[in-house]
Amino acid sequence: MSKQQLLVIGNGMVGHHFIEQLVLAGGLDQFEVTVFGAEPDSAYDRVHLSEVFGGKAPRDLQLADPQWYAAQGIRLLLSSAVEVLDLAERRLQTCHGETYSYDRLVLATGSYPFVPPIPGHERAGCYVYRTLSDLDAIRDACAGGRTGVVVGGGLLGLEAANALRLLGLETHVVEFAPRLMPVQLDPVGGDLLKNKIESLGVQVHVNTATECIVDGESARHRMVFKGGEFLETDVILFSAGIRPEDRLARTAGLLVGERGGIVVDDHCRTSDAAVWAIGECALWSGKVFGLVAPGYQMARAVVAELLGNGGAFLGADMSTKLKLMGVDVGAIGDSHGATAGAQEVLTLDRKVGVYKKLVVDASGKRLLGAILVGDNSEYDTLLQYYLNGVELGEQPLALIMGEQSSATPQLTLPDSATICSCHNVTKGDIVAAVKAGNHTLAEVKSCTKAGTGCGGCANLVKQVVDQTLLELGMEANNHVCEHVAFTRQELFHLIRVGELKSFSAVMAKHGKGLGCDICKPLVGSILASLWNEHVLDKPHRPLQDTNDAFLGNLQKDGTYSVVPRIPGGEITPDGLIAIGAIGKKYNLYTKITGGQRIDLFGARVDQLPAIWQELIDAGFETGQAYGKSVRTVKSCVGSTWCRYGVKDSIAMAILIENRYKGLRAPHKLKFAVSGCTRECAEAQSKDIGVIATDKGWNLYVCGNGGMRPRHADLFATDLCDEELLRYIDRILMFYIRTGDRLQRTSVWMENMEGGLDYLKAVILDDKLGIGAELEAQMAYQLATFQCEWQGTLADPEKLKRFKPFLNSDEAYMPPRKVERGQAFPAQEQEIIYIKELV
Repeated sequence: MSKQQLLVIGNGMVGHHFIEQLVLAGGLDQFEVTVFGAEPDSAYDRVHLSEVFGGKAPRDLQLADPQWYAAQGIRLLLSSAVEVLDLAERRLQTCHGETYSYDRLVLATGSYPFVPPIPGHERAGCYVYRTLSDLDAIRDACAGGRTGVVVGGGLLGLEAANALRLLGLETHVVEFAPRLMPVQLDPVGGDLLKNKIESLGVQVHVNTATECIVDGESARHRMVFKGGEFLETDVILFSAGIRPEDRLARTAGLLVGERGGIVVDDHCRTSDAAVWAIGECALWSGKVFGLVAPGYQMARAVVAELLGNGGAFLGADMSTKLKLMGVDVGAIGDSHGATAGAQEVLTLDRKVGVYKKLVVDASGKRLLGAILVGDNSEYDTLLQYYLNGVELGEQPLALIMGEQSSATPQLTLPDSATICSCHNVTKGDIVAAVKAGNHTLAEVKSCTKAGTGCGGCANLVKQVVDQTLLELGMEANNHVCEHVAFTRQELFHLIRVGELKSFSAVMAKHGKGLGCDICKPLVGSILASLWNEHVLDKPHRPLQDTNDAFLGNLQKDGTYSVVPRIPGGEITPDGLIAIGAIGKKYNLYTKITGGQRIDLFGARVDQLPAIWQELIDAGFETGQAYGKSVRTVKSCVGSTWCRYGVKDSIAMAILIENRYKGLRAPHKLKFAVSGCTRECAEAQSKDIGVIATDKGWNLYVCGNGGMRPRHADLFATDLCDEELLRYIDRILMFYIRTGDRLQRTSVWMENMEGGLDYLKAVILDDKLGIGAELEAQMAYQLATFQCEWQGTLADPEKLKRFKPFLNSDEAYMPPRKVERGQAFPAQEQEIIYIKELV
């Protein structure tokens, strides 16, 4: 049976979600699919577009690359806008003149930015803020500018203002309405948000109508306002709302609404039985939905309909939670109290900058809506009360005053309650995932996708996971092992408070038995993190794994790598010559790494002391590539050489690497410093990333590569050198104190209740009152650093372990072959390891 031809016009977030759901549902067995994208880029996360100006790479926004589509057998045609749609012939034509026939057609054409018809809006230097291509043009325009203006104070406008701010421009927002975010916020909330944003350096002009845009005197443009006032600026961004992209449907003869939008029924079917419309281009029951979650729901409904499963779209919740320039804003349901008989319950603290309002029904028992500004901590709870009709208690005000019962509200929710609206994940789905063996938050997110869309439900997902584990009688046994009945965090605290300095002392007081391959290296790592004693001192020697035991990474043929530290990647010609001479002398394979240093491979264990003696004589020290510790600090050339650089990234990278070298942690740590937002050092893929701006340094945290790559999160902006180092000190020591065994910083933060916001509260606001203590502990680490190889070479007792065999001085060199002028292992070797008797 031949497959039907299914064409999808639009490769945005909703169009891509439709394809994902079709693949998951087995729809490729019935349909041969072709997707048309007008942009040159495959589907990307448009919601987080402004993060590109904060240093995020455009590729990190990508939802799927063209190879993914090809692997599924789906034809993806990019830069292929559809210009003609013939409903009678069921055929379309692209901008390249190519024609394609269809049996079924899905329109996911999205929306386009609305530009007010202000005289002068078409001038060069005026932009919209919608696509990656728009960002490139805006970035180039801002490179030589000082001032930027955003026309529009809604969600998109404030995101655009943040983009200009991140690019270093003096930023203004011009809004026609009497307040910011007029759709979501009431006058009190809008006024409070205005004050908060202005405190961040963005000037806000509300109740302001622009009459025309003309040539400026001190800048490129002059915006003339009604009443005669004006504002001069170099760059203007229009972000005054969106309109459904329905031109193709309109010219083809599909039914569209009076104010735009392709009219669809409850199955998202248009006026043509073979055509469906989803996302921002669709008009359902007189409404266009401008958020991604309703578009995802439409996509799922159409997949179900196409496969004969009776899918339906019956509307969507437009509640939203976001952080605008660091300011919490939340709006739920009928936030303006338009429902008959609605009552308001609110609290306002102008000094702190927090406003919370509940809209309840006439009986006071049902939540109709809410507004939160300055603090979103109750958003998840309130949303569940609203979505599921949970009856309010006797004192609704307690819900926004921090006085609610410790019993979390989702415990009373039915399994059908939607927890993640982006991916339509219910409480029952999460519970089922936990019962199926996914017992960590990361595992549940991976298999259900809950919390991976906008991220607003992350805390609620964690609460459901935790409660399900409790109900299963599985209060997590997070003991280190059978010998140590504590978590790593608890054990760290006990060792620090008790000032225990050996494994035997730890086991005598807090453990049992002789230890194992889990608790020994763990205690060794904690001791190194706290007291910085040499890892090969006799009390610590038995605790080290193979790499730490020989201060080098063991390779598959039984040889070791040699990795000297090259701070920031900067090295003198003499240093290069010295490394080259050593590599040549000992016939080592040499490679420049992604962390900007030089690795030498193939050293026998008995050669390590001689090689390291020569390196230390040449001025090098250990790079600790063998340890769970700070590895590298990658850098670009920054303002020293690059014409785009705004700060000296090399000097900062060297300062950071020399500051934290030798620091032991639960997992390896990698840093990077970029001299501008072009991000050549790839700082946002590192545990600690630093990006220069003309106002200081932006700090990113908890990114990593590896098997589960994670983009780092923006932690703080416009920091001076002193602030930057103070916050890094605190973050690293807090991680060392509280991280689990072999836990990367990304997983550490993801599993932390409150995530990034909690980490900010601890580090930036010193919520726990431990800031000075963390800094003091780091100061101790800095003061007690020692090059482990230098200490080893000076101690004959430590050098004894570098004999090739316990009972012989003969050395064995595994066979080698030569390729590209270098020595490689000739074959896989079966190596027998002989442990030193202790």
